[in-house]
Amino acid sequence: MLYTLAASLALLIGPLPQGARRATPPTMSNSESLNFLNPDQCRDIKAKVGTPCFVYDEATLKRQATTALSFPNAYGLTVRFAMKASPNAAILKTFDSLGLHIDASSGFEVRRAVAAGISAEKMSLSSQETPHDLGELLDLGIKFNACSLKQLEAFGKLRKGDRSDQLGVRFNPGLGSGGTGKTNVGGPASSFGIWHELMPEVKAILAKYDLEPARVHTHIGSGSDPAVWQRTSGMSLDLVKQLPTVKILNLGGGYKVGRMSTETSTDLGVIGAPVRELFESFAKDDGRELKLEIEPGTFLVANSASLLTTVQDVVSTGGGGFDFLKLDSGMTELLRPSLYGSQHPAVLVPHTAGAARAADGRKYVAVGHCCESGDLVTPEPDEAETLGPRALGGEAQDGDLLVIEGAGAYCSSMCTKNYNSFPEAPEVMLDGNGAPHIIRKKQPVEEIWQNEVAYP
Repeated sequence: MLYTLAASLALLIGPLPQGARRATPPTMSNSESLNFLNPDQCRDIKAKVGTPCFVYDEATLKRQATTALSFPNAYGLTVRFAMKASPNAAILKTFDSLGLHIDASSGFEVRRAVAAGISAEKMSLSSQETPHDLGELLDLGIKFNACSLKQLEAFGKLRKGDRSDQLGVRFNPGLGSGGTGKTNVGGPASSFGIWHELMPEVKAILAKYDLEPARVHTHIGSGSDPAVWQRTSGMSLDLVKQLPTVKILNLGGGYKVGRMSTETSTDLGVIGAPVRELFESFAKDDGRELKLEIEPGTFLVANSASLLTTVQDVVSTGGGGFDFLKLDSGMTELLRPSLYGSQHPAVLVPHTAGAARAADGRKYVAVGHCCESGDLVTPEPDEAETLGPRALGGEAQDGDLLVIEGAGAYCSSMCTKNYNSFPEAPEVMLDGNGAPHIIRKKQPVEEIWQNEVAYP
């Protein structure tokens, strides 16, 4: 039957100015507004920590985690945080305290999470490469999803006759979806997972090493179309049907998150309800009550952080040209716009409290501090090389803050850190009372070259 759809926190840096921390932030003179900070907080953090600086909001992290944990399911649910989105130890421990598990994308991520105090038994590893220390990682207790026939062979050689629940098989179901072609990890143009038509080869390897996989894993892309995600869920159940020992289906993540005010986010309840029905239908036909796993990353952290930057210069290229804001940040903290043409809200905060900026209709292109013409903070949507001027509600001046919202996912973790020898930016967490704690110090510049070896 085809199951397709018919339908460090301890380092406190001092109290913030008094104010209604959890009240709705004041709307700036711009089409976008601050997510959880207010202008006074922005200026205060800049004074104490400097810019560029990432600021995470614990309350938002917990709210998103609670939403993910309520994902509709028929016979049990495990939510795994895709730690590649934002692997700071403070974030990992926050999610661990709420009951989330971990999705790791390399053996090194496993080691990093272990160092943060996360139990290896709560980790699932799906990697493009076979870790050189796979045997040691398995001994720690991780779950492993074989993402190629070679990886399945490697597991078999290490664990012949395995009857634990450590082995899973990741398939490419033949369909993918993503915000752009660069974030689509399913279908014939993707190298991720074992192509679904290679099921006979998978079964042959399982028989060769007397293996009984406990999981099937699929993931089609980041920012994927909810309808395609639902359809792929049915296709994934067809793969489970062919592996009788499987008791868990991991459907990955990739839930679309709206960063800009004009964008919408995936409603997990809406997309999850019909998938729950598919699991119930499968149980009636096959007799197996499958447990569901999901692996959100962006959904949990995207709008849980802001990147504070400072306008260092305002330059113009004359009539018919552009007005540019040169920031003290760029692709060294925020690569997504340069890589994907991704859109992030940019909110101007005057450097002086109470300063009024009259609306003048000007539009600015925000650029980064790297010596790269591609270091563009405000491109046109999905056009990484096309300048996208933004109206900021008034004149921008040297020393103003430009707050880049939606900076929690694939920003600190996926930047071109140390390019042009810029140090890694500090990171701050706001606790439930709005008090900021440093969770990553600014990198001393000397660390950039400390591993270099003199020659000759």
